[in-house]
Amino acid sequence: MNSALSLHFAPLVPDLLLYIMAALVALALLLSVFYFKRGILWRFLCAAGFMLVLLNPSFIEENRQPVNDVVALVVDRSPSQKEGLRTARTEEALASLTQQIGQISGLEARTVESPVPSEGIVNETRLFSALDQNLADIPPNRRAGAIFITDGQVHDVPVNPEKFKEYGSVHALLTGSRNERDRQIIILEAPAYGIVGQTVTIRYRIEDTENVREEFATALTRVNNEAPQMDLVPVGEERSLNVTISHAGQNIVDIEASPLDDEITLANNRVPIIINGVRDRLRVLLVSGQPHAGGRTWRNLLTADPGVDLVHFTILREPSKLDATPQNELALIAFPFRELFEVKLYDFDLIIFDRYRLNRILPNYYFANIAKYVKEGGALLEASGPSFASEDSIYTTALQEILPAAPTGEIFSQSFKPEITETGLRHPVTQDMTWNPQEDGTAGWGSWLRHIAVRPLRGDILMTGAEKQPLLILDHVGEGRVAQLSSDQIWLWSRGFEGGGPQAELLRRLAHWLMKEPELEENALDIRTDGETLTITRRSLQDIPLTAILTLPDGSDKTIELFPNGHGALEAKIQGEAPGVYSIDDGQQKRFAIIGALNPPELRGVITTADILKPATTATKGGIYWLEDKGTPDIRLVPSGRDSSGIGWLGLRKNNSYTITGVKDNPFLPSWIYALALLSLLLAAWWFEGRSRQNI
Repeated sequence: MNSALSLHFAPLVPDLLLYIMAALVALALLLSVFYFKRGILWRFLCAAGFMLVLLNPSFIEENRQPVNDVVALVVDRSPSQKEGLRTARTEEALASLTQQIGQISGLEARTVESPVPSEGIVNETRLFSALDQNLADIPPNRRAGAIFITDGQVHDVPVNPEKFKEYGSVHALLTGSRNERDRQIIILEAPAYGIVGQTVTIRYRIEDTENVREEFATALTRVNNEAPQMDLVPVGEERSLNVTISHAGQNIVDIEASPLDDEITLANNRVPIIINGVRDRLRVLLVSGQPHAGGRTWRNLLTADPGVDLVHFTILREPSKLDATPQNELALIAFPFRELFEVKLYDFDLIIFDRYRLNRILPNYYFANIAKYVKEGGALLEASGPSFASEDSIYTTALQEILPAAPTGEIFSQSFKPEITETGLRHPVTQDMTWNPQEDGTAGWGSWLRHIAVRPLRGDILMTGAEKQPLLILDHVGEGRVAQLSSDQIWLWSRGFEGGGPQAELLRRLAHWLMKEPELEENALDIRTDGETLTITRRSLQDIPLTAILTLPDGSDKTIELFPNGHGALEAKIQGEAPGVYSIDDGQQKRFAIIGALNPPELRGVITTADILKPATTATKGGIYWLEDKGTPDIRLVPSGRDSSGIGWLGLRKNNSYTITGVKDNPFLPSWIYALALLSLLLAAWWFEGRSRQNI
């Protein structure tokens, strides 16, 4: 502790009055110079003494307690700091600086780490924000400096150079190497959605660091599960990639650049892009037999959706029946059978057979075309009527290769309520499908009055009907799908018979499942992000735990156990470890999710650089040091305004800050001395003036 003495004035009158009195005294003395020259010195001394009394001077004695200056050790804990020897050099430098500062009197260290684990995953390194937050309680006159231990990739450097002076001397200790090499893929444009069947464009560029002299790089492109395509791409030039959206849901476009020798990281050489496919319009071919009460149900359902283009092929009169209409009144344009069932068959997304019976109108090879269409990715829905159990059943055609059930020849003409099976309770087509539920937990939907008995051959039975016979069966056939509904009575639900039922919802789900809608896949694998949490969901018709492989952004794999979640699916929640692309693979399917931006700053710049922090060190006369050269520099305290860096050493500002622990106010002179002095001066002036008059 030390003390300091200073002169202080506490005027006895208000400042304005003091100024007026000083002006009057000065004016009087000035007049005396011209008119009353004798005794002017004594008059001046009297006036000065009087003004001194009014100023009331005193000595202020302060007891000062020196306080330590603070230096911030800003440690970069971002993912890019884990590359190479950066982590080891960071810990070594931090230990050396902490030890040196501990040996310097009047200086203390405050360690600032960013990002901290509680922040979770970050897409950029914001060291200055963390520094400002941690030094908020330290006034600028106590800040000795800030030492950054980093790879130089800092994304929140202030623009105003005056801001740096608030920190004291700013120094940067770089943890990487000067000759680092890196190659990365920069996505310039990538759509999030695309229309199924149409083409979207992805624009990208491959960039190398300046010390790489290669003009071309190999780009390996994979679209979904198709064979990869290899292209030779000029480095630094923009490239366009046209991708056809093949299906609804996730379409994965994986672009990977060939690695360099001794590359610092491969995390930014590969970018999977997720494009969600959506259907523009659903093209449906409805083939119906003789008109019946439920025929309008299908037509109304399909035409009510503006996203559906419907072609309705129906048989109103069989060729064997005569028509008495005059020939000149008949339409003579032939129906385009070949165009629908051969030329443009693959233009349809879904074919529906509603109570169709063979009638010598459609030849058998048309049914063979439909069977081939389904095996190659098409969709078929067959709603059985009484004819399915007869000799005119379409099961006798080439469609028997793809239909999941065969007719037994029996027809149940009785009232029954459709029931959902155990499999149906887990299948997304019939899961959670309720309608006016009863108190006993059963579905409150109405009855149907006819059921065509079938013998299941393959597929999943989701609903049963009369005498627990299969009612709704779904099956995968090759690349396509088939649904078989063994009744023509679903229209009773739409008419509200016995309370009706979820006819529209069931048919909507059926159509979208046939269209391979991802949300209705019974074995769908999905990975979603909520902030930094990954939720992995795998639908399954069996309540059995499953193992999947999670691939992290750095390329490492992690085994994940999926357990039943009570809602017909297996699930696991994982906390993300770094920004980037995560993939999950269950052996049959692979899905991707992205945490953070597609090209986060943390991955765009991974090489060590001195350029970003140079404005901060230059403005504060600090220095930039490569730890790979001579290790951690020595620390010195330097006066404010002096150079703060040199070979092998760095300087921190010495502020000589203190706190005042006590103040003592001592009068300049005792009051009686003021009185005696003024009285003496007045008497001397009076005596001198008197003598002067006697001599005249």
